[in-house]
Amino acid sequence: MNEILDWLLDTVQAVDPVVRTLFAGLAMMLETSVLVGLVVPGDTIVIVAGTAVDGIAQGAWLVLAVLVGSLLGESIGFALGRWLGPRIRFSRVGRLVGERNWVRAEVYLRRRGGPAIFLSRFLPVLHSLVPLTVGMSGFAYRRFLAWTVPACTVWSVAYVSVAAAAAEGYRDLSDSLHYAGYLFVGVIAAFLLLVYIAKRVISAREARHLALEETAGTRADDVKD
Repeated sequence: MNEILDWLLDTVQAVDPVVRTLFAGLAMMLETSVLVGLVVPGDTIVIVAGTAVDGIAQGAWLVLAVLVGSLLGESIGFALGRWLGPRIRFSRVGRLVGERNWVRAEVYLRRRGGPAIFLSRFLPVLHSLVPLTVGMSGFAYRRFLAWTVPACTVWSVAYVSVAAAAAEGYRDLSDSLHYAGYLFVGVIAAFLLLVYIAKRVISAREARHLALEETAGTRADDVKD
């Protein structure tokens, strides 16, 4: 295990730090923009880049690149939602997303307001749709940033710091512990498991809010009929 990890980590670290950092930022821009985020594994790329961090300066630059990339991607989504509006939703790509997901994003934003923007960064599918929906809704861009900057900051710091700490710990222990590789894999797996659990908890909590809204809407329609 140690030999394989040594080769993998050395391979990543051999890439120029500037290239790694810019690539991670670009991946996050794609992951959070328009509907590309449904297929680009930005979190995996950030973790891989984080394992090659050598020192506080490189870590800080990587966090900054990931943060800026995330904000650029979400800003692109916001701008397209503002300028193109429903044309995105009813485009060929928009139809692939599914009308139900668009409705969920609209209802979620209407029901939760600013917190929906913050929490959507940690929710599947919605993290790509909410910026577009916010742009269509008439929210001020400044208000949008006020909610999304903290969310993107938390996300960036968490992923980069855990990956960097796990890799540094492995390098310190690999010469003295034969099972250091398993510890490294265990730390990354535990972090991803915690992220998965957190997403499920947030999804469950927010789903209850959406269910109440949808039920209320259904009852209102029945009364009108």
